Formats: sequence, C-alpha cells, structure tokens
Amino acid sequence: MKIHLSYSKLIVLFITLSLFSCEKKEHPDFDFTTRFEHSKGLETATYQDIVTFYDNLASVHPSISVYDMGKTDSGERLQLVTFNPNRTFESEFKGERDQALLLINNGIHPGESDGIDASMMLMRDLAEGKLNSPKNTIVTVIPVYNIGGALNRNSTTRTNQNGPLEYGFRGNARNYDLNRDFIKADTKNAMAFIDIFRTIKPDVFIDNHVSNGADYQYILTHLFTQHNKLSGPLGDYLNTSFRPQLEDSLSQKNWDITPYVNVFNTVPENGFSQFNDSPRYSTGYTTLYNTLGMMVETHMLKPYKDRVEGTYELMTSMINIVDADAKTIIEKRKENFNHFKVGDTYPLAWKVDTTTSTTLEFKGYEGTFTESDVTGGKRLKYHAEMPFTKEVNYQNTFKGTTSVTIPEHYIIPKGYWNVTDRLKQNKIEIATVRKDTIINVTIYHIADYKTRQSPYEGHYLHYNTTVTKTKEPISVKKGDFIVNTNQEGMRYLLETLEPSATDSFFNWNFFDTILQQKEGFSPYVWEDKAKALLDNNPKLKEEFEAKKLSDSDFTRNWYAQLDWLHKRSPNYEQAHLRYPIVRVGG
Repeated sequence: MKIHLSYSKLIVLFITLSLFSCEKKEHPDFDFTTRFEHSKGLETATYQDIVTFYDNLASVHPSISVYDMGKTDSGERLQLVTFNPNRTFESEFKGERDQALLLINNGIHPGESDGIDASMMLMRDLAEGKLNSPKNTIVTVIPVYNIGGALNRNSTTRTNQNGPLEYGFRGNARNYDLNRDFIKADTKNAMAFIDIFRTIKPDVFIDNHVSNGADYQYILTHLFTQHNKLSGPLGDYLNTSFRPQLEDSLSQKNWDITPYVNVFNTVPENGFSQFNDSPRYSTGYTTLYNTLGMMVETHMLKPYKDRVEGTYELMTSMINIVDADAKTIIEKRKENFNHFKVGDTYPLAWKVDTTTSTTLEFKGYEGTFTESDVTGGKRLKYHAEMPFTKEVNYQNTFKGTTSVTIPEHYIIPKGYWNVTDRLKQNKIEIATVRKDTIINVTIYHIADYKTRQSPYEGHYLHYNTTVTKTKEPISVKKGDFIVNTNQEGMRYLLETLEPSATDSFFNWNFFDTILQQKEGFSPYVWEDKAKALLDNNPKLKEEFEAKKLSDSDFTRNWYAQLDWLHKRSPNYEQAHLRYPIVRVGG
C-alpha cells in the first residue's frame, strides 16, 4: 500500500488504514530479486529500481506501506517504508506505543549504498516470512535519504571504495553533505527527515554508512551514540547491554564487529577513541530526543557483496534485540526524558577522557611507512598478507568541558523567524507573548569566538564561542515567543539556543548580524564628544589613562582609543555582540 502525503496529513489515514486486512492480495507475478542479487553482489539499485521495488512490494503485502513524505532538494519526495503486520494508524504513528519503533536510514551518502540494498532484501524477507516477524517492533526504512545524490550516479568519486560498479554522489541536489545538516537544516531533505523523525518518534535509529580511515580485517564496524552524552539510564543501558548484545549476536553468526576505527593516516594499533558525534550528525541529532542511535560503518575495501550481507545480518540482529528488549527500551527512554530538569547543569561540549580506556582484541593488518614513489615523502601501506590480533587501547569515555544551568524559558524576538521555523519543524512547543511586559532575564554578550577560514557546508562555522552574562529587566514585546524548556525537546533547545554549544544556531551563523556594528562615528565629530565624556566621567577617565599606560599598542593607536571610548558611551549600539535570545530562570 502506497500513500502519498506529508506528515501533517497522516491523521486522515486512521479510518482508511483500519479497513485493510493483512490477507495477501492478488497480484502480478513480480520478481522481488534485487539488482544486487541479480548481479551476484556487484551492482546497487538505481533510484527508480528502489521506488518500483517498494511500490510493488507494498501492492502485494499489506504488511508493507510506502508513505510519500516531504519534498527534497531534488524535487522528489522522501519516502518512508514500514513493516507492520498489525497495521493501524494508532499502532504506527501514535505518541504512546506498546511496540518499539526502529528507523533505518539509507543513502545519506548514496555512494555508500550498502544499506540501500540490504534494506530492500530485509523488508522483502520480513514481508514474505523468510524472517521471523517481530512481535514488539515496527520496522521503518528511509530507502534513500539523499535522492539527488542517488540520481547523480558515477563510478569514480568513491576513490577509496571497492564496488559497487556504479553508485550515487555524496552531495545532494544542492551539493550539501546531509550528514552535517541536522541542526542548521539548510536543505529540504533535512526538513523532510525531521518531519518523519518527530512524527514517528523512533526508539532506535540505524544510519547505514561505509567507512574510511584505515585498513583492517573487519567488514563491520559500529558507531553508537556516545553513551556519556546520551547519559542517564538509557546511556547506561546502551553501554552495558544494548551494544554488547549486538556484538555477541553478530559473533554467534561469525560476523566480527569492532567500534568504528577513528584514525586518519595512522595505524589503529596505536589506539583510538570513539568519534565525537555532535548534533550536526544523524546520531548526534537523534540523541537529543533520547533515541538509541548507531551508524553502521562497513569497510570500504571489502567486497561489496560481503558488505551488503554484513549490513543485512546486523540489521536482523538489531531487530531481534529491539524486539526482545522493547519494553525496557521504551521505559528507559521515558526515564531519560526526565533525566535533566530545570536548574540542572547540562554539558554543552565534550572531549575524550584520556584517563579512562578499555582494551580491544583488534584484528588488523600490519602497517608500515615507506618512501612514496609519488611524493618522495613517507606513505602508509597496509599488508593484508600480514594479519594480526593485538590488544589495542580504546577510549570510549567522554566528559563535559563546558556546561550551562538549564533555564525555565527562552524568549525569542519575533523577528528571528529562521530560529522559530526550525523549532516548529522539530515540534517544539512555542507560546506567543500576548502583551508588552517587563521581565527579569539573563542576557548573553558574545565575548569571543573563532571562525573557520574556509567554507564548511555553506557556512563559515564559528567555534570556541564564549559569553559573558548579565541579569537585568528587559521589555518583551507582544508577539515575541517564549519557549518552556520543560518539554520533550529540552536537549534540542539547549544545543541550539545556547551560543557556546558546539552546533548552536549562533555557531552556524544564524546571528552573524549582531557581530557587525551598524552605527559608528566620524573621528572629527566624536573627538569633541569623547572629550566631554571624559570630563563628565572621572572614573572612566581614570580607566582610560590606565589603559594607555599599560598597553603600548593602544597608546600608539588613536583610532583604537576613540573606539574604546565610543563603546563605553551612550552612543554605542546595544545590539552589537548582544545575543538576542534571553534566558528566564534557572
């Protein structure tokens, strides 16, 4: 069954879906053998192959539905495919479910097509009964997230990768890397994903990828949500039960798996740490809503057939684990939504705790540095004919480096629609101020920040942002927005509205207009006013003279002196470096 609609119209499906039985339909004799299987593991499906495959599958099996959701930058709608034998609207999309919901995302980088082919076989085998149907889990799949990239097929851009013969391109229809877009949401793809994610509210999320970085024996590696950052009972469950269960399940099927090998141009036996998945990335974003997330990272140099089959086996293991632990996962997610409260300290930035580590029995290849025939410098070469198993130091504990006290509310001036639009996309509850009023608030001023010197995903990203804060009464205008932090999206609010957070809206350039002064002075006019300012403010004059004595560069720079005085006068504009979103309480 294929359904063409955006998420906002899903509610009208209740009566329609309730009328469908799960008896097998009469159908043409479709061949559900995939291009991957027909080619003996050498090729991946085209976008049209994928659309046709799922349409046909849904027309035959009532347990499969295809939903056409929001448009992407390519002009095509993002699709969501669900496997749910006991289909009703309420069981599939209601807020409170007895079943867990697993969301699998494919083709965020369409050249990394392993999950696309594996998911087609997975959903077919579930529908046809070749796999045991999960009793406590609804399985949902985004067949191809980056449709524009999937349509841009080639056979050369995956320089490091061993197959398939042709594949899609990493950039989307507007050349964005979608795995950097979950917070800034510059693309229609991201908006469509957010609609899906915040509508179905998955308990578990898998994002299928292919890795770069190093060579080793493993076909499969995993990159789970960082457990310290997830925190609370759900973080503990992930680290002590969820992840070990997946590793054990795959080991029993003779599929070795190791944590994502987070190295570049060095050998893994030197040790490595978990990747820091900030909210710009898929699993960093899903963490903000207490969803158990992981990236599958197959190894680029292994045969394509083996990579797809490994991804398939990992997903079947994950379904079995989620199905067995569905009640536990649902309960721990509920607990995690109450883990942080107003007044608590919330970490905004993280780093690896180098004092804590574990040991991996790592299966690698010997690597040597030899003279390059190309550059004459040293190059890294791995020797697959020299496999080893060694104990390797692995650091999987992170600690917060900066933090903030959680406020009761944020107030957003009504002019900042670019911010409120993204909050609304994320189903954040927002109230409107009904009349002009005076409120005591905490105001931030940007004290310092650094900026990338080259463009990064359409932005010149800020980092290492610090603020000063003052408390004072302000006039809040009718029509401004007030956002209560005590809601499901608390962590999303903190990560986007606190300027010092790694992927804050400030760091993504949403507020760059406050970094530039709009009004200045002409020196020949300001000279006389500056003298009057000093004559009428003895304390300021004392500070001015002291700075000239202590700072020789300042003493030699007449314009810097006039500017220093201007910034301490009533003429200096209040908006410069003043962060417009204010905090209430906390």
